[in-house]
Amino acid sequence: MIEVVFFDLDDTIVDTTKLAEMARRNAIENMVRHGLPVDFDTAYGELLELINEYGSNFGRHFDYLLRRLEVPYDPKLVAAGVISYHNTKFAYLRTVRGVRRLLLKLQKDGYRLAIITDGDPIKQWEKILRLELDPYFDEVFISDSLGVKKPHPKIFKRALRTMGIGPEEVVMVGDRLYSDIYGAKNVGMRTVWFRYGKYADRELEYLDYADFTINSLEELPEILRGLNLEESEADPDKEVHAD
Repeated sequence: MIEVVFFDLDDTIVDTTKLAEMARRNAIENMVRHGLPVDFDTAYGELLELINEYGSNFGRHFDYLLRRLEVPYDPKLVAAGVISYHNTKFAYLRTVRGVRRLLLKLQKDGYRLAIITDGDPIKQWEKILRLELDPYFDEVFISDSLGVKKPHPKIFKRALRTMGIGPEEVVMVGDRLYSDIYGAKNVGMRTVWFRYGKYADRELEYLDYADFTINSLEELPEILRGLNLEESEADPDKEVHAD
């Protein structure tokens, strides 16, 4: 029987892609407004390349941006970017549509819930706490705290041990076919690919590892109900979660 649902965080629970794009664009606009001697398109393109090279958790994006643009270092310009980026992030941080309703329903139906996410622990916890999502989850597993990233099996096995369950009792829900779906399937979990965000049409070579594909989180309870009904029909003595 399915007892636990693991969720990815970014673009599964929290609408990260839209937020990040908006925050980065606003940061560049504010830097230009405060004297950056480069047009928006050039600066924004360089920022995206920098993020691709150094990763989204790198702490000096705007400092390095000035170097790439061959602009003398100016703390005013860096501050303009940082302020606008964080103001946008705090103002527009949102969950994916239907998340709270889904989590509440799953809790009522008796499922235990947990998050398995890659990223910086402080940044990830900031999203969870600002959106007041922590009461819904029994555990949160963050790669940079554990020393291992998805899709490595160790992060999934750590989560299973902590929750005290086997992989056959779990469904993993995530937006990335590679890190979420391929990773979870390789340790024996059932997998649900949430086709959402910037990875909605990427990594399709891993599509066969998804047991189910959904375009809305509202589809998940029906999938869980179907899996548990299959189990109960195979073994009539097992309990089934309520609708």
